[in-house]
Amino acid sequence: MNKRLEEILQRKEEIRSLLSDEGNKNINFDDIEKELRELDEEEKEIRRRQTIIDGMGTMTTRTNTAKPVKANIYDSEEYRQAFMNYVCRGERLPKEFRSDEVTATTDIGALVPPVTLNKIIEKLEAYGMILPLVTRTAYKTGMVIPTASVKPTATWVAEGAGSDKQKKALSGTITFGHFKLRCAVAVTLETENMAYSAFETTLVKNIVEAMAKALEMAIISGTGSGQPTGILTDDSKGAKLEVSALDYQTLINAEAELPMEYENGAVWVMTKKTFMQFIGMVDKNGQPIARVNYGIGGKPERILLGRTVKLTNYIDTFNESLGAGKVFAFLYNFADYTLNTNFQIGIKTYEDNDTDDIIRKMIMVCDGKPIIYDSLVKLVKAGE
Repeated sequence: MNKRLEEILQRKEEIRSLLSDEGNKNINFDDIEKELRELDEEEKEIRRRQTIIDGMGTMTTRTNTAKPVKANIYDSEEYRQAFMNYVCRGERLPKEFRSDEVTATTDIGALVPPVTLNKIIEKLEAYGMILPLVTRTAYKTGMVIPTASVKPTATWVAEGAGSDKQKKALSGTITFGHFKLRCAVAVTLETENMAYSAFETTLVKNIVEAMAKALEMAIISGTGSGQPTGILTDDSKGAKLEVSALDYQTLINAEAELPMEYENGAVWVMTKKTFMQFIGMVDKNGQPIARVNYGIGGKPERILLGRTVKLTNYIDTFNESLGAGKVFAFLYNFADYTLNTNFQIGIKTYEDNDTDDIIRKMIMVCDGKPIIYDSLVKLVKAGE
């Protein structure tokens, strides 16, 4: 192998070890990101030249049948970007990052016993309802968003007359930091070699689900300390309505609190059990206030008084035992929440030499904050 290529691969391994060390707080992610891009470009150039040299050797002699060494595309920046889009947006991985080989029966005879079904059955968990709704950015750490509380107004003037100049004042700023989200799973070497294809697919899927659920929980109720800030974290923000029983008037009061400017973007958020308590209720004209329609894709679309409902398990359900002051549903325009990811998701597989365990580790650096609370209307359990 090319000596410089060995140095590049060794440096990448050092960077991965540095990022995986949770106790290391003095990490400059900007410098690391820049260095990784430069190393990737240099590695591509070295491998491109080596491919050309190998090709020339094949043309001049037929005795050398060795295959050229393939570059590890899963270490590239393009793959990390594509994988982040797969996790956060559900986009399909590009063809060049997917396997183009076919497994024959002769390939799996020694690995998969005939009595083993090549499928893993596991408990289903709900996620992915909230994450697609928020505003996503990919700026570097320290990004500042200015906020303004006053908007200019237009005035009618006579022909040939002017109007007063208005000042656009900024009332403050919101700064994004960086928090590391990490998920690592270890399996024994023996398990790794059983039903490999199903296990590999399921394990990666589990890691993706775990990170997506952690992000959604943080978006709703994150503390802001070591994790993103949630929409419901600051109890003083948004309108609050105390509810002792769910009825038609509950929705009327909530809709009345929602500013008209957010009519088109706000959605309801609640658990499925809370929503099902509205099923069967009717308004004063006998019309149902809750509906469940089926969209083009066959997925249920839930509606309360014409407004979309997003279900989640990361909020309390309304019932008699719910404590006073607990939020069980809210209205919000999720476009006003920004999730900033300034480090592309990386996944690493390595072996623990002491235990022979195979460990898969995924790391993501991000931060999130509600930029505007004006569309937030919370329903809380009334006190006794």
